[in-house]
Amino acid sequence: MVLTGLDTPDDAAIIDIPANRKLVQSVDYFRSFLNDPFLFGKIATNHAINDLLAMGAEPHSAMAIASIPYADESKQEEELFHLMSGAVECLQENSTKLVGGHSSESGEMAFGLSVNGFASPAQLFLKSGMQPGDCLILTRALGSGVLFAADMRRKAKARWIEEAVSQMLMSNRDAMLSLRKHGATACTDVSGFGLAGHLFEMIQASAVAVEIDPLRLPLMEGALATVERGILSSLQTQNMRVKHAIEDNDNMASLAQYALLFDPQTAGGLLASVPADRAGACIDDLRSHGYGQAGIIARVINPFDQAKFMRLRTTH
Repeated sequence: MVLTGLDTPDDAAIIDIPANRKLVQSVDYFRSFLNDPFLFGKIATNHAINDLLAMGAEPHSAMAIASIPYADESKQEEELFHLMSGAVECLQENSTKLVGGHSSESGEMAFGLSVNGFASPAQLFLKSGMQPGDCLILTRALGSGVLFAADMRRKAKARWIEEAVSQMLMSNRDAMLSLRKHGATACTDVSGFGLAGHLFEMIQASAVAVEIDPLRLPLMEGALATVERGILSSLQTQNMRVKHAIEDNDNMASLAQYALLFDPQTAGGLLASVPADRAGACIDDLRSHGYGQAGIIARVINPFDQAKFMRLRTTH
């Protein structure tokens, strides 16, 4: 049950926690990178919900915070209407209620949500749990960071951005259910820290190492071409701080795919470890649910060095 409206202050809600379930919460907020507030509202909402899905939780409710650019009142109302319409549509697609929120004026549009979900303790996904022999599955393609960096410079093709937006609009809910069905041992979403950064967190939590093939990374159309032109996200340098944990940096750094290990993603896919004997069936299941670029990108191995945790190897 959710109590809002006349029973609570405008920015507050009361939520009952079902018996034998854990409350899972997360929050996200960032500025718009699109000139379409409706699409931005949907993407930002997907991005926020991803944190819950990556933990195996069912989204339940959300509270929004919106910053609307300075303008006359009618223009602000129109922008807020389109922004919230996108957010509500995405929440409804994920069976999630909007229970409150707050808005303010700002020099640029920004939006975020505090999201709540529930999960039984036995079904929670954590970053720990990877076991040597597991396969690492990435459910969606990488490249949104470099593509939007190129778009800001007017050097991205329209179809590249359209594909990136379509991926960011796709929910990870069915992917989470597929991973659960096939015995995922650990999971996270791939967002601002890039694939390498989020994988490093899983490696540390699980006390294992990973052998990853950069050539197996599923990539958005145009991502490789953009990197080869020297265009990278503004967060690339910050994300590359984890390269100290990667073996064979010097040999692999010339590959365009290497740079995309550190590319920040918005509303990205899920990264999960799955027992090797179930990984193939998991990939088939993911693809049958619309995750056409889902693939095995790495395998979990025993620690091989006190300072290095990721080994890069090309197998084809």
